[in-house]
Amino acid sequence: MPLAREAKQEIITGYATKDGDTGSPEVQIALLTERIKGLTEHLRGFPKDNHSRRGLLKLVGQRRRLLAYLIKKDNTRYRAVIGRLGLRR
Repeated sequence: MPLAREAKQEIITGYATKDGDTGSPEVQIALLTERIKGLTEHLRGFPKDNHSRRGLLKLVGQRRRLLAYLIKKDNTRYRAVIGRLGLRR
């Protein structure tokens, strides 16, 4: 299920590096993390939903690639993002 408009806007403003920033890796990683959390909760209730499981795996892979890009580009920004989101890496 997609994020609510208000929740999405709140995440964007919380992780934006400057005004009007919607495409920076930090924002994208934060949005993907919220979608991953929602799908994980859905799959706890419906463990046989393999279509959603595939979507979850795609989102996790996309987030992993963005994190790999960020660690290569700027290690301090990477550390800040995983610290704020509580990701282990």
